[in-house]
Amino acid sequence: MALILLRHTRPAVAEGTCYGRTDLDLAPEFAGDARRIASELPDFTRILSSPLSRCHRLAQAISAARDLPVTVDPRLTEMDFGRWETCPWAEIPRAEIDAWRDDFLHARPHGGESVQDLYTRVREALAEAAQGPVPALIVTHAGVIKAALAAQRAPEAWRAETTFGTWRRIDWR
Repeated sequence: MALILLRHTRPAVAEGTCYGRTDLDLAPEFAGDARRIASELPDFTRILSSPLSRCHRLAQAISAARDLPVTVDPRLTEMDFGRWETCPWAEIPRAEIDAWRDDFLHARPHGGESVQDLYTRVREALAEAAQGPVPALIVTHAGVIKAALAAQRAPEAWRAETTFGTWRRIDWR
């Protein structure tokens, strides 16, 4: 079943900042980006969104352009980085980064969510989304998209880059 995974537009945050669940404002160019994205997306039958405003506002803009309602699903939220939230990556203690690298799926040196936790909830959300009318547009985050790719056994899924305001189509199986 086809799912279109769209990463939110650029948030108003300094480059090199760790953020996941933090609800950030959007960059000043949001309105123009949202109009462009809404006009360039392929056809879809419904819109699902992370509850974080950087996704939900984009989903609402696309909803208005395509005359489709938005369904919010908290399972589509970005990973919770605990005490690392809003810290510059360069200031996170090296030992904590190393602990995360050494047990990438299960470590939680930040006190937040593990990558396995993220993967499990994303897999459940997307499996459910694929049961409804498709294709579905899912407005979400880079971590969620990586988890979706990992669930599809895509090579190098956890290293995949999806730039702000771009989308990937996956065939969920």
